[in-house]
Amino acid sequence: MKYKFYTLLLCLCYALSSKAQKADTTANFSLKEAINYTQKHQSAILNAQIDEEIAKNTVKKTIGIGLPQLSGNASFQDFLQIPTSLLPGEVFGQPGTQIPVKFGVKYQSSAGLELTQLLFDGSYIVGLQASKTFKELSNRNLKRTRIETSVAVTKAYYSVLVSNEQLSLVDANLERLKKSLNDTEAFFKNGFVEKIDVDRLSVLKNNLETERENVIRLLALNVNLLKFQMGMPVKSTLTLTDTIGALQMEPTTVVSDTTAYRSRIEYSLLETQKKLNELDLKRYKSQYLPSLVAFGSTSKSFQSNNFSNLFDQSYPTTVVGLKLSVPLISGGQKLYQVRNAKLEVLKTANTIANLQNGINLEISQTQTSYINGMRSLENQKRNMELAKDVLRVTKVKYEQGVGSSLEVTSAETSLKESQNNYINALYDLLINKVNLDKALGKIN
Repeated sequence: MKYKFYTLLLCLCYALSSKAQKADTTANFSLKEAINYTQKHQSAILNAQIDEEIAKNTVKKTIGIGLPQLSGNASFQDFLQIPTSLLPGEVFGQPGTQIPVKFGVKYQSSAGLELTQLLFDGSYIVGLQASKTFKELSNRNLKRTRIETSVAVTKAYYSVLVSNEQLSLVDANLERLKKSLNDTEAFFKNGFVEKIDVDRLSVLKNNLETERENVIRLLALNVNLLKFQMGMPVKSTLTLTDTIGALQMEPTTVVSDTTAYRSRIEYSLLETQKKLNELDLKRYKSQYLPSLVAFGSTSKSFQSNNFSNLFDQSYPTTVVGLKLSVPLISGGQKLYQVRNAKLEVLKTANTIANLQNGINLEISQTQTSYINGMRSLENQKRNMELAKDVLRVTKVKYEQGVGSSLEVTSAETSLKESQNNYINALYDLLINKVNLDKALGKIN
């Protein structure tokens, strides 16, 4: 018995392990491939797709209200005590008295069908229009989720590229610094420099090694963040195929088109919401109209004092008719529902106007940030090249004995600072580019 238990446990563990290995993947993705992967695996997008399916089912459910409704019913009753009624004694020749009489039989049963068909209802007609608009709203919500997720993945992807670039610069600095330190140690052993010169470079080397470890940890964190944004298991292995050098950062022209907001999904969503509010107003107004329903039913009843012959004879009943409902007085409820619906339409119109103004402001801000970022990156790149050249000249002077180790240390520090400024400017420019594309509605 124990052997069977352990065998079952081993099989279960193997199955779970196989499933986990299958869930964890190894992938090499460009930015475009990462976004495509996200569209199929990110939970926010998957839930938005489910909401879209729910909206489609809601439309079909609303349509079903106006289709014929057929229901069946059946009943069986066993009167343990048959109901008794009192009749005037005059009926039986006993004036002034009341005679108890039992009416009915012990067993009763019935079965029937009931059919109804909505002929006219203003609320139903408006509801059909609203359900289709609701479906449109869910579709645009899905599009908005796709856009927001693409923006998040793009920013996370760029963060990894920038961290890789930063690590490359740190590695190059560390390699150069190690060579300088080895040369300085050799000079010290031959008595050409002092011990403090070696110590200064050692401090720089130790700080740079610590910085490298921090960059490596930050890089791993950024990669995990990217996998999370993509909907990929964090334990999976992800390698980026795009590089910083392959990115095209072209100067942008200032957009003066005040209708650019129309390409934004947020504007489309608000327009759809306004349509829903207007249909809601129309629905409340339609409640003042009468409604008409056709109905029909057929049934058979069975009665007997003996259960054995209860169903020997039936008594059919069939009826058809129309039901007209006319609203007369509702205590002012419909009136205030209509007024509130009008106010909701007005609120949405105000929100749309504010969104137009906000999007135009956002476009202006992101254009300014992107232009400033381009100039800042160009400036920091020049500074970095100048710092490299200063360090090269300073080292030559030091090796020829016309410079000091303090100048070399200062040049190393300046180069490191210029590289950090370059990395920050590069990251800011990439993020500003994403924000600008989003503001202009170019991310679809």
